[in-house]
Amino acid sequence: MAIALNKRKVKSTAKLKNAKHNEWMWGYILVAPTVIGLLILNIIPLIQTFILSFQKTGDFGSSQWAGFENYKRLFSDPAVWQATGNTLKYVLMVIPFIIIFSLLVAVLLNQKIKGKSIYRVIYFLPMVAAPAAVAMVWKWLFNSEFGLINYLLSLIGIQGPQWVSDPNFALIAIAIVGIWSAVGYNMILLLAGLQEIPKDYYEAASIDGAGSIRQFFSVTLPLVSPSLYFVMVTSIISAFQVFDVIFMMIDKTSMAIESTQSLVYLFYQHSFTVNDKGYGSAIIMLLLAIIMVITFIQSKIEKKWLHY
Repeated sequence: MAIALNKRKVKSTAKLKNAKHNEWMWGYILVAPTVIGLLILNIIPLIQTFILSFQKTGDFGSSQWAGFENYKRLFSDPAVWQATGNTLKYVLMVIPFIIIFSLLVAVLLNQKIKGKSIYRVIYFLPMVAAPAAVAMVWKWLFNSEFGLINYLLSLIGIQGPQWVSDPNFALIAIAIVGIWSAVGYNMILLLAGLQEIPKDYYEAASIDGAGSIRQFFSVTLPLVSPSLYFVMVTSIISAFQVFDVIFMMIDKTSMAIESTQSLVYLFYQHSFTVNDKGYGSAIIMLLLAIIMVITFIQSKIEKKWLHY
C-alpha cells in the first residue's frame, strides 16, 4: 500500500514538473519575439553606437580608433550646448501642457457625454497621421503671408509674427505642434487609468459632500497617478528626441535653425550630412545620458506622489 502511494506521489510530482516545464517553455516562446526585437533593434545598435562614439569615421565607411577625442570636442562645441539648451527649453515648454491637456481631455471624455467615441477618435487622429503630413499642414498654418493663424490674428487687429523663420517664435511654433501631436495618445493612456477607478470611491465622496473639484483632487488624481507617471516619463523621453517637426518645418538656411535645432537634429547633421558618424554617436550618447539621469531622478521621487 505504501509503495503504491509513493508511486502515485512520484507520478503526480512528475506531472507537476512537466506542467511547470511546459508553462515556462510557452512563456519563453511567447516572450521571444519581443526579446529578439528588443535585442536586434535596441540593445545591439546601442552597443554599436557607444563603440562608434570612440572612433573617427571617414569616407566609404572607414574608421579608426580616436579614444575620447569625440567627447573632448563635444564638451567644447558651442553648437552642442546650444542644441542642448534648445532641447531642454522645448521639453520645459511642452511637458506641462501635454500633461495638463491630456488629463483634462481624458477626464472630460470619461464622462457620460453624447458622441464621446467620436471625440476620442478625433483627439487620437494626430497619432495615426503621417509626421510629414502633419508638419506640412502646420507649416502652412504658420505661414506668415497666407497662413490661417496669422489671418485669424489679423481679423482682431494683430499682426502675426513669422512663426517658422523668426528665432524668437520658431521654437514656440515647434512646441505647439509637439503638444497637439502628443495629447491624443496620452489621453488614451490616462483614459484607461481613469476607467480602472472603482465608482464606489466617487459615491463615497459624494455622500461625504465632496463636489466635482474636490473629487478630482482627492480621488481621481491620486488613483490615476500610476498612469500619469507613465505618461510623464514617456512624454519627457519623447520630447528629448524631437527631430521630425524641426527637420520638416524649419528651413536649413533659416536664421531660426540655430535656435530650434535639437540634439537629435545635430546628431543627424553630423552623422548623415557631414558623414562624421563617430561625432554624431558621441552626441547621441550625451542625449542618452541626460535622459537616463532625468528618468533616474523621476524614479526616485515617484514614491512621494504615486498611489498604487
